[in-house]
Amino acid sequence: MTPSTSKDWNPETYARFRGLRLRPALDLLMQIGTPCAGAVIDLGCGDGAVAAALRSRFPKREIVGIDSSAVMLAKARGYHRLIESDIASWTPDVPPAVIYSNAALHWLPDHAALMPRLARLIPEGGVLAVQMPRQQMAPSHVALREVSARLFPDRFDYSGWTPQVASPEVYARLLSPFGEVSVWQSEYLQRLPAAEGAHPVRLFTESTAMRPITEKLDAAEAARFVAAYEAVLFSDYPAEADGSVFFPFRRSFFVLTRH
Repeated sequence: MTPSTSKDWNPETYARFRGLRLRPALDLLMQIGTPCAGAVIDLGCGDGAVAAALRSRFPKREIVGIDSSAVMLAKARGYHRLIESDIASWTPDVPPAVIYSNAALHWLPDHAALMPRLARLIPEGGVLAVQMPRQQMAPSHVALREVSARLFPDRFDYSGWTPQVASPEVYARLLSPFGEVSVWQSEYLQRLPAAEGAHPVRLFTESTAMRPITEKLDAAEAARFVAAYEAVLFSDYPAEADGSVFFPFRRSFFVLTRH
């Protein structure tokens, strides 16, 4: 099966592993205390997977979803308002009580500037809560870089590449001047179900980490890339007797309460 080469997100493909993707979102949400008065922003809300949980956690607050993907926003439900905006430059009209971001900010560069900017958008007593995948050095993601550079060296050069998500200590140092900050990381041992004609890890990554690669390839090139990528995955993530695969996945979290 050849992955989509669409430039926008594919809600159906992304939702294939909704349960596994939702667990860290809920783990982050449970660490938010009682913030000051104001709205709750879901920054990079995607198709609205966390909307119901946010409304349950903050039943008397306005819940606002913000994303740059019109396709994803068209699927989102459960928000009081939806705003199509570049999450890298978004600025609220009124300071919100909570800026919550699940698996979105790792797509953005220059976290040394981004995270303090977001911290400054919330008032005293407000909360910035963020979860980001920190999977860049795992075999699944190393293979993405190595296979794409080997097959298409004219389009993929990682010689100056650095991980998008830094160590927990970096975010603690960045945010501690703004208030009380809790930073942690967790590795989730995900058991991906067997899939006919595809490696389960490839199906997991094709809607996220694989997108920046396949969007630069035509259909034939994408099929060639997938075949080579899956050959590596079958070695790094061997199948269990039932065809399922264990897929350890590391995620980084922080919760800042402004002083």
